[in-house]
This record gives sequence, C-alpha cells and structure tokens, in this order.
Amino acid sequence: MSVCRPLRRHLLALACFGSLLAGTAQAQVKWDLPSAYPASNFHTENLAQFATDVDKATAGKLKITVHAGASLFKAPEIKRAVQGGQAQMGEILLANFSNEWPVYAADGLPFLADSYDEAAKLYKVQKPLLEKKLAEQGMLLLYSVPWPPQGIFAKKTISSAADLKGVKWRAYSPSTGRIAELVGAQPVTIQQAELSQAMATGVVESYMSSGATGYDTKTYEHLKFYMDTQAWLPKNAVLVNKAAFDALDAPTKAAVMKAGADAETRGWATSKAKNTEYLDLLKKNGMAIVPPTPQLKADMKKVGETMLKEWLDKAGPEGKSLVDAFMK
Repeated sequence: MSVCRPLRRHLLALACFGSLLAGTAQAQVKWDLPSAYPASNFHTENLAQFATDVDKATAGKLKITVHAGASLFKAPEIKRAVQGGQAQMGEILLANFSNEWPVYAADGLPFLADSYDEAAKLYKVQKPLLEKKLAEQGMLLLYSVPWPPQGIFAKKTISSAADLKGVKWRAYSPSTGRIAELVGAQPVTIQQAELSQAMATGVVESYMSSGATGYDTKTYEHLKFYMDTQAWLPKNAVLVNKAAFDALDAPTKAAVMKAGADAETRGWATSKAKNTEYLDLLKKNGMAIVPPTPQLKADMKKVGETMLKEWLDKAGPEGKSLVDAFMK
C-alpha cells in the first residue's frame, strides 16, 4: 500500500505534466500564407512584416509562414486553397478572378482609375462588395494593396495600338487577355513566376504591367522599352479562411486585424514610393522609359471604354452602382 501511493502520485504528476505540454503545444497556432511573388517584391516584404507584427503582438502564439514565389501554390490556385482550408491565408491578384465575379476586376479596367488617389477612391466603393462576396465564400478580406500603375513593355517603341498587331503578348488575367484581342496582339497566358523564361525563349514579346514586375523579372534583359501609360492600378488582396480565423481567441484575432490594417497603410505608401524607384532601376539597367504618344493614349482609352462597356454588361446592376458611386 505504501509503495502504491508514491507510484500513483508519480503517475499523476506525469499525467499533469503531459497535459501541460499538450496545452502548450495547442497554444501555438501555425498558419501558411502562400504568395505568387518573389521574396524581394514589395508585396511579399509587406507580408513578411505583417507576419512578424502578428508574431510579436501574440508573443509567438500565432506563427505565420509566408511562402513566396508560388512555392506552395501557383497564383491561380491560392484563392481556392484558402477557401478550402489548405492554407489559412493567401495573397491573390483580384483581377485574376473576374471570370468568377466581374467586380473582382473593377481595378483592372484600363483608365477607369489611373492614379493612386483614384485607385483609393475605387477601393472605397469596391471594398464592401468584396467583403460580402468573400464572406459568402467562407473568407475574410484582411487588406488590399495596389501595384504601381501599368505600362507597356516591348522590344520597340509603341506609338499606337497598330504597333501591337500580331505581337506575342503576355496575358496574366482575363483583362490583359482582352486588351490583346482588342489591339490585335496574340495573347499568351504566362504567370509571373514563368515570365523571365518566356521572354528569354521568345514566347512573350510584350506585356502590360508595373515597373515592379519589370524589375523583379529582369525584363530589361529582353525588352528594352517601357511606355509609361499609367493605365490602371490592380490590387493584391490578402484573404483569411474564416473558420481558421474564428478558431483564434479574441486577443489573437485583434492582433491579426491590427497588423492587417497596418500592412494596408504601409503597402499603399510603399507602392507609391516604389513606382518611381522601380522606373529609375529599369532606366539604370538600360531600359528606355517612354511617355505614351497622344495616339497611343487615344487608342488605349478607346480600349478602356470598350472594356468598361463589356464589364458593365457582365457586372449588371451591381457593377453599375459601383461605377456610379466611383464617378460621383
């Protein structure tokens, strides 16, 4: 009897220690955050800062691992991965999902919002619609940050839309594919992770994007001209799986929301600053930064008007009320 009692106490102490360890293990939550862009891209750097902020605010309770460069999921797969819970968070380019819902591509319409101020105004009217749609799909919109304004990269100076006829044009979203069709270029679907290779092998001869993409992919090694059309400012959005978010305790939820709000403010300011920086870097690496000719501007504006009309036909009353609110 005297032997059993200490043994029982010993076993009880072990059991308590075991459950304490289990509690500690459960206390730390690990999330994955896939992104399609390289670690050196300003969007990805912003994600890394966000993850650090959450780690600090929760004293290591929530650890978020950023998977850059499409290493965990490719760009078109990220939204579905977050929706299905394969990743707790993810970063997407909204315009990539316009076939699913036209409002995702409101910021991909050429010359609708062609400056940071206009882009912010558009986001303000687009955001409630995004939040509602993503909630229906089991996700939260945590924050959104624009890319710098979009211009045309090409092997030669483009003076009018006619100069793009027959050119192999990188399409990375339905909108950029439609631009190719309207100017008579040949659309080729290529995601950013494969762009350098596509230019090196001649699969892509021209594309529309920001100076950020041009620099990240070393476009200056293959294409020597950038027509600074400032056509639109597409946004990346950072999404959270709602079930994963709901499973967090209140202080951790608050930390995620606060870090997300900070990332959005920081991201917009960085995008603005980086726009000039990226164009300077492209210039330094031998690329000619060319202002668009009046003819090219007029041609692209016409493309924008056609695409806005087509978009409104698809988006219906929801799209019309968004554009009306933006135009006010």
